[in-house]
Amino acid sequence: KAGVDYAGVRESQKVFRSVATFARRYPVGAVAALVLVVIGILAVVAPAVSPHDPLFLNFADLKQPPSSRYFLGTDYEGRDVLSRLIYAGRVSLEVSVLSVLLGTTVGAVWGIASAFLGGKFDIISQRFVEIIMAFPTVILAMGLLLALGGGLWTVTIAIAVTRMPFGARVIRSVALSVKELSYVDAARAIGASDLRIMVQHIAPQCVAPFLILATAHLGTAIAIEATLGFLGIGITPPTASWGNMLGGIVANTYKPIWWLVVFPGIAIAITILAFNLLGDALRDALDPKLRGR
Repeated sequence: KAGVDYAGVRESQKVFRSVATFARRYPVGAVAALVLVVIGILAVVAPAVSPHDPLFLNFADLKQPPSSRYFLGTDYEGRDVLSRLIYAGRVSLEVSVLSVLLGTTVGAVWGIASAFLGGKFDIISQRFVEIIMAFPTVILAMGLLLALGGGLWTVTIAIAVTRMPFGARVIRSVALSVKELSYVDAARAIGASDLRIMVQHIAPQCVAPFLILATAHLGTAIAIEATLGFLGIGITPPTASWGNMLGGIVANTYKPIWWLVVFPGIAIAITILAFNLLGDALRDALDPKLRGR
């Protein structure tokens, strides 16, 4: 019929079939993706689904246990734990996604350039990668935060720096094998520039490992953000994150009440586990050597 975009319909059907095939072959990965979608939706619509204001101090309901009014209880300032968990998920996911996109992307570009250009550039750049990787991840992020100060963007940049060397190492190894293929030599023979070869011929072959690496790093980024928040040098209060919810409770008392520790810990564990399971499923789906297993 006139006005029907058949190409768009066919593309939508192709995407739906790909998603259905992935869910059938890798049900654990599909469940993990569904969990992450639910967490993401809750974070996006946090003002609509949160039962209370996460910053409201209700001194009449201090340290209330889980009940019909406060499903996950209240903290030492009378703030609703469930509302703070939902809003904290927004902050933690935003930090992890932005830091991984920034760090892994910069690392991937670094790795492709290092592999293709080779020579002294490759040697020097890899020594810088080794210097960054010599520092423990949390220690490096702590040092950067102490230099840059607290805040959302400084935490994001600090975590992104810790992800860069891993992206550079993995993508460099892929680019080293791709640049030896015959079609790269053909592109060089017809006069293609180095930038054109890297962008149009080498980078597309690195997309699959990039996606797998980024998915795996999302869980690690959440763990780093939670650790920094727990230590009190991450997202500054009163903005809630899963890490500073745990850290603030421990700072207030030696033996905190159970619901202030269990529920943020469960949120962190579920999200990291979901990202790791999704990363494993994507690796199996995108790796030709593992696709049929």
